[in-house]
Amino acid sequence: MLKEVFIVLTLAALAQHAHAEAVAKVGGVEITLQEFKEKYAETKRQTINPPTPEVFLDDLVRFYIGVQEADKKKLRNDPVVQDGINQVLYKTYIEKEIGKKIDGIKVTDAELRSHYDKNPEIRSSHILIEFKTDSTPEQIEVARKRAEEILAEVKKSKRPFEELVHLYSDDALSKNAGGDIGFQNRVTVVPTYYETLLKMKANEISGPVRTQYGWHIIKMTGRHAFQDANVRQLRAIVFDEKRKELFDQLFKQLAAHYSVTKNEKLVKSLK
Repeated sequence: MLKEVFIVLTLAALAQHAHAEAVAKVGGVEITLQEFKEKYAETKRQTINPPTPEVFLDDLVRFYIGVQEADKKKLRNDPVVQDGINQVLYKTYIEKEIGKKIDGIKVTDAELRSHYDKNPEIRSSHILIEFKTDSTPEQIEVARKRAEEILAEVKKSKRPFEELVHLYSDDALSKNAGGDIGFQNRVTVVPTYYETLLKMKANEISGPVRTQYGWHIIKMTGRHAFQDANVRQLRAIVFDEKRKELFDQLFKQLAAHYSVTKNEKLVKSLK
């Protein structure tokens, strides 16, 4: 019996020694067999065409040479490096705290339909009267007046909307399609544009609607029924909303332990 116990303990010690045995030494850093096996296994999981163990070891050696050279130059104190470290810390913290909850998110068909009832896919065409992001209030007002004049012309004209798009629109991307931008939902188009579409009926024309791109004269041209919706995209949207709920819950709890002040007036002045 003692002999058997001795053999088991010896084998365990040998296994432990094998894991601790270094496959390489780079300056002051030893790369243990265990570390090498873990990193190589991770690389094989993430790579379609992984390197050979020999090539991977060369890459690992270069990595530790680079890290030690960076330390010699005190790059850990560099603001860019510090920001990178903070990003990794934040992502790791989130993963530890709510990663499993996020992985466990389920989206039911009932949730998809409920979301879609409030956020349908709507098709539209538009005429854009552009102004630049750095335009003055006076320039924006000039563009608005022009948009009002064009809107009046569109409403009284007997010419097709598509022809008027070619005459007036500043949107080069949609101009050749008669202003058509296809079916859009709440996350694929500017909020003010989408909110206007929600209130419109088929073939109704509305505007001018302001976005960061300029003033829009909008024609609503169609609305998908739920069965015609892009289900994959819809599921991703609902998933993201449920994930955001987990984020909001976490940081609402954490915020109670921190003193936070915001200069919202200063932030608004940047618009």
